[in-house]
Amino acid sequence: MRSDKIAASLSMVCVLHCFFAPSLIIFSYSFLSFSLESELIHYLLLAMAVPISLTALFLGFKNHQIYSFLYIGILGLSLMTLAVILEESRIGETVERLLTTIGSIIVAFAHFQNHQTCKNLKCEECHD
Repeated sequence: MRSDKIAASLSMVCVLHCFFAPSLIIFSYSFLSFSLESELIHYLLLAMAVPISLTALFLGFKNHQIYSFLYIGILGLSLMTLAVILEESRIGETVERLLTTIGSIIVAFAHFQNHQTCKNLKCEECHD
């Protein structure tokens, strides 16, 4: 259950980054050596989100045998990955943010469902 919480939180960090990074850019130039809009941030967030999410989704599938949460989570991760790979320069800022936001919400939903299923079933394998 902890991995679902961490993975869902990372998905929400991606959404927050999309919405608040433009506002924080002004501060980032004076405090950081790189911009919060840097593509490095996108790659780092994705590099953390994908393995943690996949681990949590596969553990949930292993314990609950519910394919839909796994497939939904993979769909969301795919949208997030697509947004990072295609970048703003190719698809535009609006489409990049839309893909990231939708993907992040889908991933968070899959983890929430996984977490709720574990809670409802009171399965021993999920509890930390």
